[in-house]
Amino acid sequence: MSKIVFDPKQAQIDALANEPAVPLARLAPDWLRRRFVEPVIWTPEFGVGAEMNLSGRPSTPAAVLVPLVVRNDELSLLLTLRTAHLHDHAGQISFPGGRVDPEDSDAIATALRETEEEIGLARRHIEVIGSLPDYQTGTGFIVSPVVGLVHPPFELAADAFEVAEIFEVPMRHLMNGANHELRSAEFPNRPGRRSFYAMPYHDYFIWGATAAMLRNLYHFLRAE
Repeated sequence: MSKIVFDPKQAQIDALANEPAVPLARLAPDWLRRRFVEPVIWTPEFGVGAEMNLSGRPSTPAAVLVPLVVRNDELSLLLTLRTAHLHDHAGQISFPGGRVDPEDSDAIATALRETEEEIGLARRHIEVIGSLPDYQTGTGFIVSPVVGLVHPPFELAADAFEVAEIFEVPMRHLMNGANHELRSAEFPNRPGRRSFYAMPYHDYFIWGATAAMLRNLYHFLRAE
């Protein structure tokens, strides 16, 4: 039997978040460093328990890097397009990262190791500034997002088995609620109708777990 391919771009758009953009002053390295050192009270939109593990297997610990590239006075987010043949999240846009290995001391170690393995970004270029709440994926991973500032110049080398493309998206686009679409669809082999966020950017369609973790970053940066 052939595998049913789900196309998230065909999902119904139910609403636009239409929330205010994060002020540009907050999308600056010094402000971000302070926010993670002195966080305010805020409520995550997504986290462990927000989505059910529908994989049929115990949840697997994982970590990703949310790599904010410092380019002049503007930040951009480094993302990957996963290859189409992978078992989990094939063809989707993701943060670099993966499952925790026994030798990893913590989520930061996992995120940095996986980033170097997947896209060749050396850890000497990464300044870890904090983390976001863990996120449970429907595919059975509990993901710890580690946030880091990436300082050029650096070189990248994609793992051809896992990564089809590496690209950047301006943070001013991703941290603007006007660009956050709430969509819904019925997924193959999953019960009921599921809602999810999407953040299209040109030909790139950011959705699912990646968009959910970006929504948490958006709320974290907007909180007063």
